[in-house]
Amino acid sequence: MSDLEAGRSLAALVRSAARQRPDAPAVVTREERLTWAELDAEVDRAAAGYAARDLSPGDRVAVQLPNGLPWLRAVLGALRAGLVVVPVNTAYTEPELEYVLSDSGAALLVAPGERDEIAGVPVCPGAPEGDGAPPAVADDPAELAFLCYTSGTTGRPRGAMLTSGALRANQEQCLAMEPPPVRADDRVLLVLPLFHVYGLNAGFGLVAATGACAVLEETFDPRGTLAVMTEEHVSAVPGAPPMYQAWLAVADAVGSDTDLRRAFAAVRLASSGAAPLPEDVWTAMRDRAAVTVWEGYGLTEAAPVVASTLVTGRPKPDCIGGPLPGIEVALRDTADTADPADIADAAPEGGVRAEGTEEDGPDDLPGEGPGELWIRGPNLFSGYWPEGSDGPDADGWLGTGDLAYRDADGDLHLVDRRSDLILVSGFNVYPAEVERVLDTHPAVAESAVIGVPDPRTGAAVRAVVALEPGQQLTFDELRDHAAGSLARYKVPTSVHFLPSLPHSLTGKVSRARLRELGLTGAATDEDADGE
Repeated sequence: MSDLEAGRSLAALVRSAARQRPDAPAVVTREERLTWAELDAEVDRAAAGYAARDLSPGDRVAVQLPNGLPWLRAVLGALRAGLVVVPVNTAYTEPELEYVLSDSGAALLVAPGERDEIAGVPVCPGAPEGDGAPPAVADDPAELAFLCYTSGTTGRPRGAMLTSGALRANQEQCLAMEPPPVRADDRVLLVLPLFHVYGLNAGFGLVAATGACAVLEETFDPRGTLAVMTEEHVSAVPGAPPMYQAWLAVADAVGSDTDLRRAFAAVRLASSGAAPLPEDVWTAMRDRAAVTVWEGYGLTEAAPVVASTLVTGRPKPDCIGGPLPGIEVALRDTADTADPADIADAAPEGGVRAEGTEEDGPDDLPGEGPGELWIRGPNLFSGYWPEGSDGPDADGWLGTGDLAYRDADGDLHLVDRRSDLILVSGFNVYPAEVERVLDTHPAVAESAVIGVPDPRTGAAVRAVVALEPGQQLTFDELRDHAAGSLARYKVPTSVHFLPSLPHSLTGKVSRARLRELGLTGAATDEDADGE
């Protein structure tokens, strides 16, 4: 029986793998090893346990567990019982958790601990277990399967409504690439958090769809993970930039690439997503680990993968390649306008440009764009909970809020978030472009660029900088460094120094958190110099 005949949900794919490859390894952890038949049986017991709690199809079950077999039992069992799963970030504070429970209308929370309830929602310390057959529930691809809460850029998180059909469509789109990111004979490292849609569907979803084996790690320990990869002969690695950076740092710490190369010796395919992969990290993995990292792009609302360099077969740093088979993309004009007098006022006055750019940075690169990236395909979500608001338009298109351009080869490159774009006298300033220049200063550990009000130009560029240990830097020094590579209107007019910058779950600097810290107020002069 094919997986499509068995159904399209993750639980149905587990059932199909158990029928086709019952004795093949499904999940390997440091404590347990389960075959597909054994995992399928545990999912049945969990589904029966949910039914015994009088939960009905369509009820929401929140799951706040770390990576591991308990997470798989809880989530897959809920899906098999026809329930809607609300994956919850394990780092959420109690107020954040209470908000998600209230907003989703969760009937049960599966989470470790001794409390009987949180915010009036009953708590189960692990997946419930029941006897007998699981409930008979139709596997309808149009039915809601997951409510994945996204952090967004402002305001409260919103629940993205993902059907089993959308998730399965993205699996099929990923597996249509050549070579596919996961094959039946792969041993796939799963250290990405399963509560994040990247680990959930591009990780375990592809494992279940192919009947491969998941090498599942509860947390990311760089040194320990390298050892596990070597011992288990890991052949596929879905990753994120902080993972590759940490593995390289381990090699730097011991002064040898031997363990790094051993860990990646059996790796057939390594990929990176969730945040841009720095060029130096991409190059170091190629040169030191002897592995090409294929970069991709996605978002929760697309379940999640949209584009990859695997599609084009052209691995490049700072590139996301082309759209997956079955996904359409378009670059739409952001329709920004400006007064010609303002533009003349802010026009750059010569100087050295950043390598690979012209006067206006990405605007004038060969190819197309930049523009907002819009996408269309069967993998898209059904809007935000509960009314389905802000979903794809009447023609099926969804604006991602991300700005991108196509290079001369037709490959896509991300520029920035549209919401982060800074308009200085009508000129587009892309924070990522400025940050790349600032980060080349030897005293700068990390930087972020945000817009602040300016009475003359409408907005101005502010740098937020964390310094390397023991380093000092003045505003004038940073400004002069930037002016050597950037047009005048892109050069920061103020700087704020912090001990460290806030990051999102996937390792990206969170500009939204910086705004919440009150760093977007107008500046009368530069902030204090950094030490």
